[in-house]
Amino acid sequence: MSLMKTTEQTARKWLHERGVQIQDIADLVFLLQEKYHTDLKMSDCIHNVERVLSKREVQNAIITGIQLDILAEKKQLASPLQEIVEKDEGLYGVDEVLAFSIVNVYGSIGFTNYGYVDKLKPGILQKLNDKNSGECHTFLDDIVGAIAAAASSRLAHRAKGEE
Repeated sequence: MSLMKTTEQTARKWLHERGVQIQDIADLVFLLQEKYHTDLKMSDCIHNVERVLSKREVQNAIITGIQLDILAEKKQLASPLQEIVEKDEGLYGVDEVLAFSIVNVYGSIGFTNYGYVDKLKPGILQKLNDKNSGECHTFLDDIVGAIAAAASSRLAHRAKGEE
C-alpha cells in the first residue's frame, strides 16, 4: 500500500477515533454556505469535505495535530509545551498556524470562513472545545474548523465557476 493511501486512511481513522465524523464537518460547511446557495444540499457539503480530506497536506496536518493532542493527554510532552498544549493556551497560536496550512488549500476565502467558525464554535467545535471531557483537542478543533473552511471555500469556488 502506498504512503499516500496509508496517510489518508490514518487521518480518517484518527478523526473518527477522536469523535469527528465527516457529517460533523459537512454540517459546518452547510452553516458557512447555506445563505449563499439556495439549492445547497448536504451531499454537496460532504463531497467537498471528502475532496479536502483527499489532499496530502491536509492529511499531514491532521495526523500531526492529533498526535500532539494525544501526547498531551498522556502527559508525554516536555515542559513547558505540555502545559501550554494541555491548557490550550490562548497565546500559543501554533494550533492555528497548523490549521492555516489547511485553510490555504482553496484560497484566501478560507481565512474568513475559518475565523468565523473558530469564533462561533458551532456543532462539533463546541464539543471539541469542552475542557471537561478529559480529552485534549488543542489542535483538533482548529483542524476540523480549517477542513470545514477549506471545503466551504472549495464549494464557493466551484459554484462561482459554474455561473
